[in-house]
Amino acid sequence: MHLTSIVNSTLSKVSAFRNFKTTYLYFMKNLFSVTRIPAASMKMPVSDEFYHVLLLDGTGIITVDFVEYAFSGKTAFFASPFQNVTLHTRDAAEIDLLKFHGDFYCIEYHKKEVACNGLLFNNIYLFPHFPVSDEIFAELQDYFGKISSLEHDEAFSDAVLRSYLQLILAISSKVKGKLLPEKNLATTRLQELTDFQNLVETHFLKEKSPAFYADLLHISPNTLSKKIKAEYHKTPSQIIQERVILEAKKQIHLTRKSIKEIAATLHFEDEYYFSKYFKRHTGISPTQFREKTGISIVADL
Repeated sequence: MHLTSIVNSTLSKVSAFRNFKTTYLYFMKNLFSVTRIPAASMKMPVSDEFYHVLLLDGTGIITVDFVEYAFSGKTAFFASPFQNVTLHTRDAAEIDLLKFHGDFYCIEYHKKEVACNGLLFNNIYLFPHFPVSDEIFAELQDYFGKISSLEHDEAFSDAVLRSYLQLILAISSKVKGKLLPEKNLATTRLQELTDFQNLVETHFLKEKSPAFYADLLHISPNTLSKKIKAEYHKTPSQIIQERVILEAKKQIHLTRKSIKEIAATLHFEDEYYFSKYFKRHTGISPTQFREKTGISIVADL
């Protein structure tokens, strides 16, 4: 081969490698990040395709999909993709924010390691935040700091980042798991609440009216609404709607079913009505949700 051809071939390979490396680094940086942001930047709703982990130290209100949760002191907060989140606080100037995409770390695939799916994320019955001790708060902040200081182009950086993220989720799951019985975050206060939750899980695909559940519980819709509101800070209608949307998100993200098939599975009249319902509660269409979050590797297992 002529020397010029060899040089051109080599240069082409070097250019291709650089392009691949640039694309890879862009891919990594846009799938996983840790930043410190002004608390005021979250006064307007934040909603995107990422899982969010926030570390807060102060007093205020977090609003998730129009449901308010008060927090005080050192707090860890978790949000799933395309939940609408706002933050109002009087004394927390900055917050630590970790964001990761399901393509970077699949919580469904790693459920045995971190046990965060259904505990930290994707649970309509549990509070999305909980208080943490000074020691745990400092430990989580330390991992946030290690992530921030790691260069993405270092060897094995993606594996190290996943390990740090896994530790953050595992520690948080352990802390919240211990708090559930102590803080009564689980629905055990009144039998009707537990029964309501079980009934929703059984019938939500077909029955979306609170009156249906009140009738099965032999109480009036108004009584059911008062009890649910006191426990969950949501109305029965919101609970049912959130359960439908959660199942829709699972079907869109964790399966390769068409949107039409998913609409039929969820007992909607047609694909158009399902898309309208989904967008009304998430701000994005089912097709856009799939494009943004992708299809999980769990879909092919």
